[in-house]
Amino acid sequence: MTSLDLPPGRHRDVTRMLALVALVWAASVAIAAGSGALARLWMPAIAGLVALGIMLPTLWYFAVPASRAWADNVGLRTITAFHAWRVPAALMFFWYGAHGQLPTLFWLLAGTGDLISGLWAILVVSKRKASLAEFARMHRFGFAVFVIAVGTGLAFTLMLDPRMAPIASLPLALIPLFGVGISGASHIVAFDMLWRQGGQGAPTRA
Repeated sequence: MTSLDLPPGRHRDVTRMLALVALVWAASVAIAAGSGALARLWMPAIAGLVALGIMLPTLWYFAVPASRAWADNVGLRTITAFHAWRVPAALMFFWYGAHGQLPTLFWLLAGTGDLISGLWAILVVSKRKASLAEFARMHRFGFAVFVIAVGTGLAFTLMLDPRMAPIASLPLALIPLFGVGISGASHIVAFDMLWRQGGQGAPTRA
């Protein structure tokens, strides 16, 4: 399998559209959290929003051919570099956990997993000629710890654990209700790109 091509003008159009969607998405979460609307929701409903945030970008990627061409034009290196945001997310989990504001198991798994994933992503993209295998290992690990952390968070949310309340408030709400959706979908996108590039041993293009 080879990568897909997208005309420069079309690439810019898709980029602008995605940037607008991301801006509206993040702003909506911030407004809902800042106004207290999220805090008034039944807690399991927040778990549903998290799952929806992962599912919709993933469905869009596989349903729209232009989205796959756009991802190929952006490149695996850039998509991997995005996961560097998980380092500050990890520090936020550690801060809330140190103040007893999140379930211990959740913040330890989420914080540690995000810290390692973010640093690993930075390490891989910093290499001038990282192989597809190196990118694959990072995304396999990042996705595994992502599933564990999200699953643990959803479990505590469904159990109505009151210590999960901070996920409905700023700034923490932006992690599960915005960052998690993009991160989860981008892992799946990376897996598809790796598969379509036909192997995991050759150097990948930037």
